[in-house]
Amino acid sequence: MTSITPNVELEQKWDKTFSKNSKLDHCKVTFKNRYGITLVADLYQPKEIQEKIPAIIISGPFGAVKEQSSGLYAQTLAERGFITLAFDPSYTGESTGEPRNIASPDINTEDFSAAVDFIGIQTNVDQDQIGIVGICGWGGMALNATAIDKRIKAVVTSTMYDMTRLMSKGYNDSVTLEQRTQTLEKLNQQRWEDAKNGTTAYGPTSLELKGGEPQFVVEYADYYKTPRGFHPRAINSNASWSLTTPLSFMNMPILTYIKEIFPRPILFIHGENAHSRYFSETAYNEAVEPKELLIIPNANHTDLYDRVDIIPFDRITDFFNKNLK
Repeated sequence: MTSITPNVELEQKWDKTFSKNSKLDHCKVTFKNRYGITLVADLYQPKEIQEKIPAIIISGPFGAVKEQSSGLYAQTLAERGFITLAFDPSYTGESTGEPRNIASPDINTEDFSAAVDFIGIQTNVDQDQIGIVGICGWGGMALNATAIDKRIKAVVTSTMYDMTRLMSKGYNDSVTLEQRTQTLEKLNQQRWEDAKNGTTAYGPTSLELKGGEPQFVVEYADYYKTPRGFHPRAINSNASWSLTTPLSFMNMPILTYIKEIFPRPILFIHGENAHSRYFSETAYNEAVEPKELLIIPNANHTDLYDRVDIIPFDRITDFFNKNLK
């Protein structure tokens, strides 16, 4: 197994939010992206592989780590016969990059391609049969990566967010030009504060509810702040993004070239009752066939993080079996 060892100490015990399937082979691997950042990932694969088989790369949600939702997806799809890789994006989890807890639509898109670099040179992977899954905010990144990286043969998004649209326009595109300008001015002033102090400033700890929050925020807290999904390395569980993280998202719409995913297929999956459903519906409308929008009845946004009785793994498996060949 090809691996570049970073100058970091990796957690070796099983510390996922889901139970380990001992019938699979599992190990941690590392590789570098084009910017020299070392990414840390969990590799899952069926035991005793005798031939080259398809591989699937997974990341997300935004502010999560590979020990949470993406790892659950990876292990479950490995149980169904794929080699899978769940990675921590740059600057988060066990992956490197300073300062910590920042995001970038460019670098995080590159993270997917770096994972394709890594998985495609493994001796038991068919380079022509690589797919990716993006969950929540990494759904938009996955679409952006697929548009630019023709090695990716099929893409699934689950409970997708377009983070560039959200940060630049707000929920349901409700932000006015005046509000956007005020936000940018505030972020620009924060850059001077960070420069003066010589450190990166961060917001308050994520999802510390005080009462009166919107229902979808309560649902986030029910995942990230409880034993259901809490993980000490997850930004959304016990940390926060840097205050200036939104800057690079404000004028870089990542779905500009979604039509260039053609002729490769896209499967959009979203919950019927998810506050974020419009992100998938818009992306679906802008994408070119072959495409499919699968709406899960009665599901909210976070149900598709870990509710294995709700996540349509059979449909995902059928999609990849059909299109990774």
